[in-house]
Amino acid sequence: MNRFRAFAYKVSQNDTRTCWVLKCDIRKFFASIDHETLLRILRTRIADERLLALLANIIGSFCSTWPTPGVGQIGLPLGNLTSQLLVNIYINEFDHFMKHKLKVRQYVRYADDFVLLSDNKQHLLKILPYMEVFLRDKLKLEMHPDKVSIETLSSGVDFLGWVHFSDHRVLRTSTKRRMFRRIGETDSKEETVDSYLGLLSHGNARTLAAQVSHIADLAK
Repeated sequence: MNRFRAFAYKVSQNDTRTCWVLKCDIRKFFASIDHETLLRILRTRIADERLLALLANIIGSFCSTWPTPGVGQIGLPLGNLTSQLLVNIYINEFDHFMKHKLKVRQYVRYADDFVLLSDNKQHLLKILPYMEVFLRDKLKLEMHPDKVSIETLSSGVDFLGWVHFSDHRVLRTSTKRRMFRRIGETDSKEETVDSYLGLLSHGNARTLAAQVSHIADLAK
């Protein structure tokens, strides 16, 4: 989020120019990871055959759908530590394409959520098809059509649970509602409250943090 803010300041020249943000999301990211493609990427970096065999066993132990003729196994289990590492290795191919082929300077990605910032809306529209083709042809991934948007920073950009503006960020409404519901439960753990307070420390949310602490005290 701090990287996003730094890019926003740079593109908007400290809020003196319009900053456009292209926001994208990959459809069913973990469930769409192609096993053969992932193993091919790993082989370019790892020479140890025993380690490759171990990784192949880990990757092949899960399949999001039964393989059909002509279609290889796909999918990694959501939440597994190995999955978190492997999907970053997988999507790293896209990162290099964005930075070295398309020469995108203001690009931020976290898991399958990524944004591009520019002062030129038409430039973002122009490179969008190249991104879609690379994901489809090289990584067998697809952007979620309902989660691709181009917005101005001044109108508020929803990214990583926060709505970002030029000089501040506020917690997403759905996240706020879920947070208050959870901390109001009688079995809400202290760790849950602490995690939300930690989340709120990353934005303009002092009033929310005070409300969270108050509700948590009442629920004890």
